[in-house]
Amino acid sequence: MKNIAVITGASSGMGKEFLLTLKEYGSFDEVWAIARRKDRLEELSTSCPVRPVALDLTDASSFRTYEDLLKEEKPRVGLLINASGFGKFEAVMDTPLADNLGMIDLNCKAVAAMCQLTIPYMTPGSHIINIASASAFQPVPYIDIYGATKAFILSYSRALNRELKDIHVMALCPFWVKTDFFDRAVGENPVVKKYIVMYKPEDIVEKAWKDLKKQKDVSIYGLVAKGQIFLVKHLPHGFVMKTWMKQQGMQAK
Repeated sequence: MKNIAVITGASSGMGKEFLLTLKEYGSFDEVWAIARRKDRLEELSTSCPVRPVALDLTDASSFRTYEDLLKEEKPRVGLLINASGFGKFEAVMDTPLADNLGMIDLNCKAVAAMCQLTIPYMTPGSHIINIASASAFQPVPYIDIYGATKAFILSYSRALNRELKDIHVMALCPFWVKTDFFDRAVGENPVVKKYIVMYKPEDIVEKAWKDLKKQKDVSIYGLVAKGQIFLVKHLPHGFVMKTWMKQQGMQAK
């Protein structure tokens, strides 16, 4: 039986960094690298063979394609990393409805679908990493839907980790990370103007591998990130949102 890893969003950002550092976790016969752009997938090169799987996970038909591939290959999936996702940093009513719904489709529905389809092919000792965000811990005006989708991922991953007794699930909750995520997230007139700190994806992923080996259910990198998450857990949400908007030069109610 072929032992594989499956990584969504593998052509860029955090997904690509996980792919390039996969040796930190273990060895696999094959890596199924999933993303929309096949040409970028084929450019990837790691220590183990990469199988490009070009799928648009906002399209529900992609899940049938993936399910059929699993049924045909019958692999053992030792690791699943759900790194696909996108955000829009602007007012909800200024964002096209297609983008708002697309965030929910990719950030939430695709993660739930990939987990449910993959888990039957996992065995005791397998792992799942779902990328959430530091924004999962608080409501964030002007990042409303993105933050809410990441709150879903955090809650879903923690609960799923308790259900799957022999399979470990970890939510990765990065702070601001310097990737091409911002190319799509930030519009011509940015509403988010101040970033307290911008971390490198290499550091986030390195910490994630270490936390995965420690069987943690949540991975958080950086003192600033840890400090903010600690505070928003204990402060009133109204105060947290008011502080965020003041920091960004926005007028709050």
